[in-house]
Amino acid sequence: MNPSAEILRAKADWVWRETLAIHRRAPETRIASSLSPIEIFVALYYGGVLRFDPREPLAAMRDRCIISKGHGSICMYPILADLGFFPKEELLRVCEKGSFLGGIPDPVIPGYETLNGSLGHGLGVATGIALGLKRRGSARSVFVITGDGELHEGANWEAIMFAAHHGLDNLHVVVDNNEISMLGHTADIVAHGSLVLKFAAFGWDTEEVDGHDVALVQSALLAQKEVADGRPKLLVARTLKGRGVPGLENAPLAHIMNPKPALLDILLEAHT
Repeated sequence: MNPSAEILRAKADWVWRETLAIHRRAPETRIASSLSPIEIFVALYYGGVLRFDPREPLAAMRDRCIISKGHGSICMYPILADLGFFPKEELLRVCEKGSFLGGIPDPVIPGYETLNGSLGHGLGVATGIALGLKRRGSARSVFVITGDGELHEGANWEAIMFAAHHGLDNLHVVVDNNEISMLGHTADIVAHGSLVLKFAAFGWDTEEVDGHDVALVQSALLAQKEVADGRPKLLVARTLKGRGVPGLENAPLAHIMNPKPALLDILLEAHT
């Protein structure tokens, strides 16, 4: 039985607080990029979308989740700890010597599948995995979480064409569409226009939702997972970079900004 929308919202609020607390202790982490996809990860991991076993992270029965925007997934640390992939005490050691939880996640962390190198390659990796599973007759699905800025990279569009050509309906792309990359708004660098229309033109099943409405994200992912019509799936999640942090939320340079420790203390106190 899948959790209620109220439970999912409460879990997303908790992950938001925990992500701020991690950044307060480890300012090397990319906070703005890690606040926009929280509801996406909560829907995936708590909403009954992904199959996984925390006791055996590489179990054959698992769905694969490829986190292409690794730097923007510090919010995954509390999720994985909460689910039992590793002890919660590790959250207090992020970026410390000897900790496997760094400022940029690594596959040494239980629950992370791959190291994708520079941004823009997670989709290609996920497409290869999806093809391999498909040819082995596996019923497992592959999810890839990418930022919209990554879609400026041409390798993504090769993978998008390849996935449609090979009928990879076990492949799901979720775009954290916060519309801001490292040096400003993506529309000012290379405008995407409608990602929904672009992917659809390449033969994908597409949908767009409010990426901060965790119940909508959950229901869209669950519905797409039930469809096996030969088309790979796209979910565009409209989000805000740095969500919930004054001065950081939706700021053009949010990617490289760190909120003041005093502000973090105020926010953490207010949301205790």
